[in-house]
This record gives sequence, structure tokens and C-alpha cells, in this order.
Amino acid sequence: MVTELIKAENNYQAAFRAARQARPTAAWAELVRGSAMDRFEQLGFPTIAAEDWKYTNLAPFLKERITPVVASETSSDLRERKASFGYAETQDTNAVLVNGFFSNELSSLVGLQNVVAMDLLEAIADARYGKIAREYVARNANYHDNGLTALNTAFLQSGLFVFVPRNVKLEAPLEITFIADSTEPHIANFPRVLIVSEQNSSATIIENYVSAGDASYFTNAVVEVVLLEGARLEHYRVQRESNNSVHLATTAAELGRGSSYDATSITMGAQLSRHNISVVLDNEGAECWVDGLYIVSSDQHADTHSVIDHKQPYCTSHQLYKGILDGNGRAVFNGKVFVRHGAQKTDAMQTNKNLLLSSRARVDTKPQLEIFADDVKCAHGAAVGQLDPEELFYLETRGLNPTLARNLLTYGFAEEVIGKIKLESIRTQLDEAVLNQLHTKLQA
Repeated sequence: MVTELIKAENNYQAAFRAARQARPTAAWAELVRGSAMDRFEQLGFPTIAAEDWKYTNLAPFLKERITPVVASETSSDLRERKASFGYAETQDTNAVLVNGFFSNELSSLVGLQNVVAMDLLEAIADARYGKIAREYVARNANYHDNGLTALNTAFLQSGLFVFVPRNVKLEAPLEITFIADSTEPHIANFPRVLIVSEQNSSATIIENYVSAGDASYFTNAVVEVVLLEGARLEHYRVQRESNNSVHLATTAAELGRGSSYDATSITMGAQLSRHNISVVLDNEGAECWVDGLYIVSSDQHADTHSVIDHKQPYCTSHQLYKGILDGNGRAVFNGKVFVRHGAQKTDAMQTNKNLLLSSRARVDTKPQLEIFADDVKCAHGAAVGQLDPEELFYLETRGLNPTLARNLLTYGFAEEVIGKIKLESIRTQLDEAVLNQLHTKLQA
């Protein structure tokens, strides 16, 4: 096992040297990339020996020789299928990344007004945005303690830079479509996004992870979000990658004074997926909603780790994650809420609910609170169960057949999270995707 991990790491080292030659960048960014690669060599891939990874084992997926992507071209097939990957509301506000590389050809950004969306490496080199990128790249997504974040940072070759200036309201949502496209198996792609919203700005951003085929591949994504004073961001994340893929992602958000961050994550794809989300409330009056839904079918594994860090007083956080598991599917939820010394008047709520549709399904859930202040309102809870026989019986007595009654209750369980999404076409498409994933329909 150790030998396999070492071989994989050596493969990444060779690809790193090639990527550095192919995509040079500013001196400070080169130092960051080199430091991140050094740190990855020290940390390596996480193993089940680490407490946070005890239920999620990457070793079986590292047996194959994984090839990092160091260049990407837009295939004719993607050009033809471009419209199928986006949503109606984002036809003119869609930034597309193919295998982690920003694609001007597939992107359509004519609907953006006073908002910047551009290749991250180009932003680093730009006189107007280079200072912003330098201040925030790798600041919240700390690569010093996380081998996967270190690896993504080392392979910073492209990505997306989003900048919402002071007092600007983005009327249309901005979609970021991540397409995994390869005719060869076992490629690794490293999407990277930096979102900076200045004072009193407002925006809605959708992350949409899809695949162009059913190949086996490895996604290691990092998204950093910075909200300055009074900024508001609605952040939707939909992961529907190939069921033969491995999807590992980190979302790191930093909230300014009086800012608002509303995040909703939907996980349906990948054979193995893991989403680490971290929200730091280091300014008074900040608030966040961190909600999610994971739907896990047979032979799928979905892992969610969240950390909400209350560092200053008068901050609020709400978290609701729901899971639906079928077959031999497995899920992990570990949510941590820290309330630091001096963070008085904190209001934090954390809930995880899971619905098991099969006796073979399994979930490991562990909500946690660590409180070091004495004037706070905090609560957490977790529940794991099956469909209520009395509710099924009630629906059947009202004329619904047993299959439809079961489907209706399952759909209703998921809809509490999906209903938060305010964009109609996205919500409708997710409704259909959820029903397809569950192999259900709401018609008799």
C-alpha cells in the first residue's frame, strides 16, 4: 500500500515539472506552487489513519497510474453539446472550465455587467487584479495541513477569477461549469476558483460539475470565497460527475463584517466523493447558511466534512444536511462548529438527517460543537431512519399505491433542501435529476 502511494506521488512530481514549464506565472505564484508541491511531498495523500479520513479510503483508487492534466483542448463534441451543460438563466453568464482549464470558446459572459470573470492565471498577471489574487489565493484554502489542497495549489495552471466590485449587484446568476472530458482513463484535473465580493455587493453563483463521458478520472477542486463588509452571496453547488470518477473538493469561505453567505450543495455523482467546506466568521455580524443534500446509490460513497469557525461575537450560522441512501451506498457526515474565546452572542445550529431506503445502506454521522464562550445559543443533532410506516399507511388510505406513496415521501424529504434554490430552471432540473437518481416518478 505504501509503495502504491509513493508511485502515485512520484507521478505527480514529474507532471508538476511539466506543468510549470507549460504554464509559467508571476514570481510570487511560482513560489506558492513550489511550496505547495513541497508540502504535498511531505503530507502525501490522506489515509484512513487520519481521524478525519477513517471512513473514506482513497487507497483503492490510487492503484491505477493517475495522469495529471497539463494541457486541455476543446473537442468538437463539447462544442456541439455546450448548451446541454448549462441552465436557462445562465446562457449569457456561463464560465466553462474543461479539465480545470478556463475555456474562452465555450464560455459565454456577455451578460456580466461590471463583474469580472477571467482565467485565474491571467488575473494573476493583470495589473488591475494581480494584487487581489496575491492577497487571497491560498489564504483560506490552507495547503500546509491538507495534502489534497497542496496538490491542487501546486497544479495551479488555470482556473477562474471572479471579482464583484463594491456596491455592484449581479442581476443574472453566474454559472461555473466544470466539465471533465477525456478519452483516456485515470486522468486527474485540478479546478481552481477564487471569488472576491467587495463591500455591499450581491451575487448568485452556481458551481456545476459534469462529465462528458463515463471514463474513470480524478477531480481535485478548490474554491475560495472572500466576502468583504456587507457583501451577500448565494452559492449553489451541484455535483453530477461520472459514477466511475473520484471527486474531492474543498470550499473555503471568509466572511466580512455584516456579510451573508448562503451555500447549498447537491451531491449525486461520482463513485467516491468528498466535500470539505470551511467557513470562517472573523468579523462581527456575519451570518451563513450551509446546507446540502447527498443522494447515494449502490456502490457510491459520499463524504461531507464541514467546519464553521466563529471567531468574533454576534455571528450566526445555520446548517442542514440531508442524505438519501439506497442499495449498499455509504455516506459520511462530520460537521464541526467552533465558538472561540470572546465570540459571545453566537447563534449556531447544525442538523444532519439521513433516510435509508435499504437495509444495506450505511451512514456515519458526527455533528460536533466546541464552545469556549459562555453567552451563546448553540445546538446540534443527527438522525438516521427509514420511511415511517404510519405515513406510508396514511397515504395509501388516501388512494395512493404503495410505490407512489414511498416515492412521494422520499421526494419530499429531499425537497426541503432543493426548495431553497430560487432559480426555477435549476430547481426543475434538480427535481428531475433527483427523481432519476432515485429511479422514481411522482405519477401513478
